[in-house]
Amino acid sequence: MTESAPERTMALGREGAALPVDAPPGERRIVLYREGASSRVVDTFAEVDEANTADPASVAWIALTEPNREQVEEIARHFDLPHLAVEDAIVAHQRPKIEAYGDTLFAALRPAVYDEDEERLRVGETHVFATHRLVVTLRNGVGPDFEGIRARLDEHANLRDQGALGVVYAVLDRVVDDYAPTVAGLQEDVDEVENQVFNEEKSVSRRIYGLIREVIMLQRAVDPLGEVLDGLAARWERVVGEPRGGLSEYLRDVADHVASIRERVDGFRQLLQNIMAVEGSLVDQAQNEVMRKVSSWGGILVVPTLISSVYGMNIAPQPGFHWLFTWPITLAGMALLSVVLYLLFKRNGWL
Repeated sequence: MTESAPERTMALGREGAALPVDAPPGERRIVLYREGASSRVVDTFAEVDEANTADPASVAWIALTEPNREQVEEIARHFDLPHLAVEDAIVAHQRPKIEAYGDTLFAALRPAVYDEDEERLRVGETHVFATHRLVVTLRNGVGPDFEGIRARLDEHANLRDQGALGVVYAVLDRVVDDYAPTVAGLQEDVDEVENQVFNEEKSVSRRIYGLIREVIMLQRAVDPLGEVLDGLAARWERVVGEPRGGLSEYLRDVADHVASIRERVDGFRQLLQNIMAVEGSLVDQAQNEVMRKVSSWGGILVVPTLISSVYGMNIAPQPGFHWLFTWPITLAGMALLSVVLYLLFKRNGWL
């Protein structure tokens, strides 16, 4: 396989750490497909080479779950995978993209699931290398179920007959299908936090911010997929040939599904921003209520304080200071003015 500079669907940066070197090897499964025949599981790369020699139309799918660096490098050496794409897979934590390296396509996907027990979003990463006779998938964290994809390929001969592109489509479709329950889980959380805001429950702000972060994570996983699907069809046709058997329609169906999910996720973010604004308004309103009450009681206490301070001054003689009814009248006036102020504040809703 010849390696050339990648044709990028979108400019994407790197984040996160590389695959561990000293980690135990992950699970590896190898399946061989032949047009018009059922799949066959093998154990070694040598068997893949033998199948390719015996039948030029055969396709091998090598699926690794939680691989370490050594496993990825071993596959890259044996099947001559593009160095730059392998480097991206080893560095990991790529955003969704598709790139063409000569006759090899490389795609990075971000599968996501909703953890019901912890009530939070979990995002993994799956890398796909594809040529016209080989598909390699590297799954890190949560991701598409290997056995489920294989069962679907075994059940649908039209997908198997598509060769490597049929396998790539099945992986993509499963990743996108898994977004549906994820979105449903987030929908429940958004509805719940909305009720908490209007029930004026405490500590809801932290949860709102947490949900906004999860929605942003899901947006970063879903938003680029439309371009990935468009790039897959266009690049595959140029590198390998036009998809057969109506697979282009299948890819468009997946793209429609992605567009629907994007719309819902965008709606979540807008709704959460509105909820956050409402929550901020309710907090401000509650603070204003407290300030009005404090100000009202302060105003009530000012009257007796002011009157009593007059008689506390060391000025002699003070008019009426020695009169018998001075103190009863003063105390009664203080009480009366305080009651009048209390009633006024109460009528205006300040108390």
